[in-house]
Amino acid sequence: MTNNSVKKLILFDLDSTLADCEVIDEIAKFAGVESEIKKITEEAMKGKINFEESLKRRVKFLKGIPVEKLYKFAENIPIMTGAPELIGELKKQGYITALVSGGFDFGAEHVKKVLKLDYAYSNTLLSENGILTGEVVGPVMSETAKGDILEEIAANENISLENTVVVGDGANDISMFERAGFKIAFCAKEILRSKADICIDKKDLKEILNYLN
Repeated sequence: MTNNSVKKLILFDLDSTLADCEVIDEIAKFAGVESEIKKITEEAMKGKINFEESLKRRVKFLKGIPVEKLYKFAENIPIMTGAPELIGELKKQGYITALVSGGFDFGAEHVKKVLKLDYAYSNTLLSENGILTGEVVGPVMSETAKGDILEEIAANENISLENTVVVGDGANDISMFERAGFKIAFCAKEILRSKADICIDKKDLKEILNYLN
């Protein structure tokens, strides 16, 4: 990954990677269902339950929340330490920057805007008359979704998979780890660490720069 004239792509997970929280757990706090949702999130991240099933189960608990609350919440999503500096440096080096999230578009689009990323893929919470229905749709539901999206962006940008870097922390990042050229586990669960080229345990995304040049 040292040749700077080669076009490169870096794809990040959102929750606990670019964002310093699990967005769905934070929404759960103001829905008063924090413990129920957190438990399912934890099981999904460790790979104990299928991601799509876990997502649908968690989203059901969000039924009845006004959509405007989500947009207010999005403005306060904490960005991970080192993320702005890392993205700024990678852009100077000519990287295409992207995020893929099994979470939701209001959060992903906000982070994309703040960090000036090139791409953001995520899911959408369905609503009726401004109120969440407890259902979710989108491109990041299946077990292979993140890997498929990595390939889609790479093809779109004419970048070979060996010139791709992925950064994530949990079981639903496995499919992109299996296809990327360089795999970085960031403060990750055990299930992902074994599939990584490097593991970073310091909660500072700038650490990634030590491994890319």
